[in-house]
Amino acid sequence: MLQTLPINPTLQGLVYGLALGVSLFAATALSNILLKLFVLKKDPVYDLRRIAALSLFSWIFWLPFILMGALAAVLSPQWAVRLCILGFSAALILRFIALYVTSSSSVKSLFAASVLPPFLYVAPFVPFWLDVTGFVRLFLSLLCALVAALFSSFLFIAILNGVGRKVVGFPSLSIFKAFLLNWVADLNEPFEYFLEVLGEERDVEVSILRFDKEKGSIFIVVPSVHPGPFKNIGSSLLPSMLKESLERSLESVACVPLGLLGHEFDLVSQRECQKIIDHVVKSAAFTADDEGATPSVAFKNDMATVCCQAFGKTILASFSLAPHTTEDLPPELGIFVQEKAWKLGFKHCVFVNAHNSIDGVPGLNRALASLESSASACLEIISSLDWLPFKVGAAVVKPREFSLSEGMGPGGITAVVVEVGGQKTAYVVFDGNNMVSGLREKILSALQSLGVNGGEVFTTDTHSVNAVTLTARGYHPIGEVMDHEKVIGYVKEAVGAAIADLSPAKAGFRRIKVQKVKVIGREALEKLCMLPDMVTYRAKLTVIPLYAATFLFLMLILLIV
Repeated sequence: MLQTLPINPTLQGLVYGLALGVSLFAATALSNILLKLFVLKKDPVYDLRRIAALSLFSWIFWLPFILMGALAAVLSPQWAVRLCILGFSAALILRFIALYVTSSSSVKSLFAASVLPPFLYVAPFVPFWLDVTGFVRLFLSLLCALVAALFSSFLFIAILNGVGRKVVGFPSLSIFKAFLLNWVADLNEPFEYFLEVLGEERDVEVSILRFDKEKGSIFIVVPSVHPGPFKNIGSSLLPSMLKESLERSLESVACVPLGLLGHEFDLVSQRECQKIIDHVVKSAAFTADDEGATPSVAFKNDMATVCCQAFGKTILASFSLAPHTTEDLPPELGIFVQEKAWKLGFKHCVFVNAHNSIDGVPGLNRALASLESSASACLEIISSLDWLPFKVGAAVVKPREFSLSEGMGPGGITAVVVEVGGQKTAYVVFDGNNMVSGLREKILSALQSLGVNGGEVFTTDTHSVNAVTLTARGYHPIGEVMDHEKVIGYVKEAVGAAIADLSPAKAGFRRIKVQKVKVIGREALEKLCMLPDMVTYRAKLTVIPLYAATFLFLMLILLIV
């Protein structure tokens, strides 16, 4: 007669645990695939990898409650179920908030993506839970957990959105979602919509310095627009876009260094960028007729370096605080220098912020005083020099190994070389956002071997490189993650080609005004900068009391049910 062998309880527990783990893994994987194929298939943010990451964090939120439930089961199986359902509610809250903040899908899709996976995760637990509680009680418990999660989540969202409505007139999380869509999917329109509503109209001036020679033209163009705020939003790409349009339309070499202004002069959209580009390209088609230029002069005091060179009655002036930090400089500096130039008999000035060193933050008042002093001395020297025939050459190098993530914008490196009376002056323009301290000096020193004995290094301050890398600064200045010898090699290549391109030239200047261009403006900029801190502060004040009250209320309901 056959006898039934007793089943080892430990082995039985392992089998049940393994079966539960496999079931949970299968439910999670299946829900992720279903969400991507049917619910979030058109969502630009949520690919399968990010859906899986959301599921992982849902389990991380839920797991402590499951473990506490397992311990509580020793005393009471009912408490095991209650704690697990409490964790189920926590996972729902996480999904509701995360998807609301980050997904651009419809409300129905957001609800489905929030609710369906946790209910699939619950399925493997149901046979165990039904042994402890009846079907009706289990159904009511899960329903209460769902309602509590929905109510508390949307109350939390409403509180945070209220901060944005009060400060800028828009829900805070809608602005964050627009930022995320740009960061993840490069969509610029959602964020630019808010900027266009918040922005203000201004007339924008653009200084155009043109050199005509036998073969082609060269342009140094300085718009009174700041190239920001980040990536492809607003005027971040303006330097390279304007450069490319001028070179393509007028068969020339062009560079677009930074002027004297700050982020309040960021354009609100790429559409506004195109408006300026169209005006500049049309207005740049004039004939240069000044045949004389002075040698370049650089004057340095204890803190500031100002470089000046006159082409006819037009002054090209650049300002640097290198090796100290040279960041945005105010328009008031240009007004001071322009008035000084007028007194000395010059008609026009093209002002360039070299923006070529970052190493801490200097005192702005002291920096401005030094810059004004150097500029005055530099103009005095220039006014005493003779105008001589001159040559100009230019070249562009675009290093393939340096991309946005290394800090190099699509405009690459542009070199403009001016030769007057045997003096060669090189203006080197990087399409980047500033430069590590010391690299400028290395470049200027290296150019002496090419016979260059004057000049300056500029960056465009393009913000196309911003919000591309996860660093404390949000971008890499030129030279921070680049090999300096390679950078210098590319500069020498560009300057060498520009020297080879030298030929007699004439200069011309035109300042145009583009009317009714929308910029962010100081007021909107200050509000947008304050908003993240205000929302974070409100979230810290709200999250603990709100969800502590939610879980306490839900636990009381579960005790009653």
